[in-house]
Amino acid sequence: MFKELDPLLHSQLRLAVMSILLSVDEADFVYLKEKTQATAGNLSVQIDKLSEAGYIEVEKSFVGKKPRTTCRITPVGKQ
Repeated sequence: MFKELDPLLHSQLRLAVMSILLSVDEADFVYLKEKTQATAGNLSVQIDKLSEAGYIEVEKSFVGKKPRTTCRITPVGKQ
């Protein structure tokens, strides 16, 4: 018996982000943007939605003076 796919993951971009994060420990925003070929604005919105749902955790930091956003999948997201 199959478990229903969460409607939140019906979005192609959100599903792509989750697929990428399942295969790596963590990924930064630039990497996700390159892999999904999404616009920065759209990717940012989708990352926020996944984070609010508890599927990913987002860490914002600075490398020198450049902001860096890193995402990693949570145990809930793996399920």
